[in-house]
Amino acid sequence: MTTPFRLNPETLDTFHTDGVVLLRGLFADWVDPLREGAHRNLLNPSPLHRNYTQGGARFFGDYCNWGAIPEFSAFVYNSPAGEIARQLMRSRVARIFHEHLLIKEAGADIPTPWHHDSPYYCVAGQQTASLWLPLDPVPRAICLESVAGSHTWGKLFRPRRFDGTAYDHTTDDLHEMPDISASRGEYRIVSWDLEPGDCIAFNFMTVHGAPGNRTATGRRAFSTRWFGEDAIYADRGGATSPPYPHLAKRLRAGDPLPLDEFPVIAGA
Repeated sequence: MTTPFRLNPETLDTFHTDGVVLLRGLFADWVDPLREGAHRNLLNPSPLHRNYTQGGARFFGDYCNWGAIPEFSAFVYNSPAGEIARQLMRSRVARIFHEHLLIKEAGADIPTPWHHDSPYYCVAGQQTASLWLPLDPVPRAICLESVAGSHTWGKLFRPRRFDGTAYDHTTDDLHEMPDISASRGEYRIVSWDLEPGDCIAFNFMTVHGAPGNRTATGRRAFSTRWFGEDAIYADRGGATSPPYPHLAKRLRAGDPLPLDEFPVIAGA
């Protein structure tokens, strides 16, 4: 699609320098439709959904439903998300990888552990962008946090499930995630007070996490993941999240990713 605006150079530079940038108010018109889609998703979760609840309030996640939930599909095809991702990535094209809905109900005091997304994914490339949209007001105390500049560390950290267990990857190039929470002063950690319609964009290599929801209101967040023209299939030596086991049967590491599953949304 064609977007009626262009991101300013400062925003693009911040994204490339810090691996994360705040975009204010760009998706205000999409909040209500995405709330409807989130409600639809909760009523009928996919087989891939996860319940991270550890007693008490619910912590729910689901993904790869953008083709089945009309509001999510409309967002992918008709919102400026793809064009925004394309500009941020400085790519000729933006292709959709998947969407991800995460809901921490009021009192779901379960943190999202520090991680970065690349080791979970069957995608490798420099041109990547996640767009994290809150569907509720999010005070900084429970907002997504990112370690600015961590996308340039040149390390892949061992992926772990949100319950703390590690994936069974057999590759030997994985490092253990530093204990960022215990040494916060050593890092430049960024987060913001957000309103619905705002968005945090970050690179797949950017280390991020989120506190538990200790507030009296819910925190719904809808993310879309995008990659650009340099993306290739990556063999992570084990399961990936999202799981695409059928791709392992038809692709080798370094192969282009199939357009029928990951279509071009913006650019040519």
